[in-house]
Amino acid sequence: MTRTSAVSLIRSRTLSDVAEYAYAATAPAGSRLIFLAGACPLDEHGGTVAVGDYAGQAARAVANLRTALADAGASVEDVISTRVLVASARQEDLVAAWQVVRDAFGDHDVPSTLMGVTVLGYADQLVEIEAVAAVLDEPQPEGAACPPSA
Repeated sequence: MTRTSAVSLIRSRTLSDVAEYAYAATAPAGSRLIFLAGACPLDEHGGTVAVGDYAGQAARAVANLRTALADAGASVEDVISTRVLVASARQEDLVAAWQVVRDAFGDHDVPSTLMGVTVLGYADQLVEIEAVAAVLDEPQPEGAACPPSA
């Protein structure tokens, strides 16, 4: 079964085309919004992976984001916006993390904010990715039970 994304990306013709993402996105009324906690570079045991490696941590955070999206009935193509937090004051560290995130989203270049922060919540954590997604769920037949919430 193929599902059509609820998200429409909006590109500005009057703002700079230097940005590697859409400047805005919309979802129609009736979409189910999914607000994801920050995806962290943690393994299945809760340990921080790729210590000292911005790109490696970004890759694991993206993988964990994909899992959280799937658990909520969504995919990367349903993401409407992201915020990428990088524990560094160096622009090249932010760019290293951003390149991994940008590549993971491919043509679905959602509006994003990239921020350098002082510290993140887990020991040795360098990257965290927040996201909001929007999906159009299949209509339930009359009298059908609602899907369980997590």
